[in-house]
Order: sequence, then structure tokens, then C-alpha cells
Amino acid sequence: MTNRENFKSLIKRKGYEHVPVEFVLCPSLQEQMKARFGTDDYEEYFGFPWKKIEDIRLLDHDTEIYRPFFNPPLAENGEIDKWGVGHESSPNSMHMTYMRHPLENAESLEDLQAYPFPDFANGYKEHQKEQVEDAKKRDLIALGDMQITLWEISWYLRSMEELFCDMMEGSDMAEFMFDKALEMAKVRAGSYVKAGVDALFFGDDIGMQHTIMMSEDLYCEWIKPRLKALIDYVKAINPEVIIFYHSCGFIEPLIPHLIDAGVDVLNPIQSECMDFEEIYRKYGDRISFHGTIGTQTVMPFGTPEEVKAEVWKNLDIAGEKGGLMVAPTHMLEPEVPMENILAYVEACREYKAGGR
Repeated sequence: MTNRENFKSLIKRKGYEHVPVEFVLCPSLQEQMKARFGTDDYEEYFGFPWKKIEDIRLLDHDTEIYRPFFNPPLAENGEIDKWGVGHESSPNSMHMTYMRHPLENAESLEDLQAYPFPDFANGYKEHQKEQVEDAKKRDLIALGDMQITLWEISWYLRSMEELFCDMMEGSDMAEFMFDKALEMAKVRAGSYVKAGVDALFFGDDIGMQHTIMMSEDLYCEWIKPRLKALIDYVKAINPEVIIFYHSCGFIEPLIPHLIDAGVDVLNPIQSECMDFEEIYRKYGDRISFHGTIGTQTVMPFGTPEEVKAEVWKNLDIAGEKGGLMVAPTHMLEPEVPMENILAYVEACREYKAGGR
């Protein structure tokens, strides 16, 4: 099988010949990787199965227009992203930020409607088709990455506390925020699919370490219908597009809803929050998985042998038909030894469908 054939067959649970390798490194580990292997592109060096395609490029989008929305003012060293969300440095993280919400103080629907949301509909898209064609010529899966899709972008802008209050009150402010998020997501997803991507990565964190982030009823009222509408929209353009969906934490009660909405692959199945064997037994005939190797446990604190054993155990659970793109569950942080990263790669390389 070619890489593209192998990837699609594994994801569709139709068997596979080799195990794809994929992980994300924090900046300090990227520097270690560069020093050790002499390359800035660790994805190409280790032969990742996909290439991420660039999003729509916003035109004439000056993020300084968002600065007046912050009260109190954004810190002098604070940065503003394309959505208008502010980011201030955090003393407790090497690369995470303290988030500021530009619509936190909005008091009416009119305040939300007046916000200058990014204009993706009139952005530049021509580069996407070129990047997709290049990826496919190189036998790579063309991936559109749209994590932070509906729920997260809505609360990033409005603040989680205010958005939850809006939802519980059945406010038209909540309806507007989610509908606006869906509108922008459709524009971006449609552009990706029309450019020819093989897969789209959606995602919103809807779980915490030991429980779901909101009630099942609240999720089904506000978020599930819009996620389903987004996936239906994508599949109407190209039914073969593979839909990945990311959510951290414990989300088992919501998995049937994600399946019903049309998700093809669920990421990351945190081993610290859910048992992959149990999840696979319950849902593995209806959905595939990406992740399962704990970044709170075995990746930073295990031995290379324990990393390999975890990779092989989970691949054995999925079996010969596949349905698991095994990978670390999150970005690998500074405490992860390089030897454990290489052990993960070696475990994937050494494994053959049906056993080692």
C-alpha cells in the first residue's frame, strides 16, 4: 500500500500494512530534535502520514482593532490573535498564555453583532489547492486543521463563565455566538474541502479530567446540532472526507453523540481519563481513534520499554482491521525524554498488523 492507501484503510478499519507515526513537540523539544538530527522539520524526518494545509488567509486584517474591547486594557506585552482574543504571558507556563476575552463585557445582542469577526468569506484561498496537490504528489494525506471549532471559539471570545450563563438562560446571545461560530466554520471547512483535502480536524474541549464539561442535555441543545450541521455540510460537498474530532479529558457520555454527528476519528482518548480497551469495545465498530498514549504518565515518566509496551498493547486491542492511529495524546512537553519519543517511533515501526 502507498502511504495514502494505508492511512485511509487503517482509519476505515479495513486493515493496514504499517503504523503511521505522529506527534507534536513543544519548542524546547523541537530545539533538542534539531540539535540531534539536524533538521527543523521533524514531521518530514520521521515520515508523518499527513501534511497540514494552510487556512484561509485573512486580507487587511489588523488585529489592533480589537484592543479597545479589553477592559481592563490588555498588558503591554499582550498579543491579539486573528479572532481578537488577547494573550498575556503566563508565569506558570513555558508556552501557554493567559487568555483575555474581547466579548466578556458585552451586555446585549447588539454588542455581539457589532463585533468585527474575521472575514474568512473574503479571504485568500488559492494557496490551498496548490498545497493539497503538492501533498498528494508526495503521497501524503492533505489535512485541514480546524481545531477550536464551535464551542471553544465561542467561549474564547465571550468567556466561559459568561457563555455558560447565556446558555443556561436560553439567551439569544448564546444563539448568536454559536451560529456565528458555525457560519465561520462552514466557510473555512468548505474552502478546505473544495481545495481537495482528504481529512478535516475539528475539535472543542468538552471534557475535564474526570467528568464532562457540561451536562449531556446542554451539549445536545447547543453544540451537537451545530457540529452535525457542519459535518453534514462538509459531507455534502465530498462524502469521502475523513472527520477527526479532538476533545481532551473524559468524554465517554458524549461519544455516541459525536458518532451520531458524523465524526469518523476521535482524538485523543487520554489514558488518564478513559480506558481505551473499554472505549474500543463499546464504540470501535462505529468510530476510529487517534492518540491513546498518555502524555501525563508514560511519555514523560515511563521507560522506553514501557512506552513501547503501551503502544503495542493499544494496537493489539484494535487488531488487524485497525481503527487506531496510535500517538501521544497531546503536545510533548519539556519533561518528556527524547529516548521515549524515539521508543514510540520504534514501537510503531516494529509493529506489524496482527502482532509484532
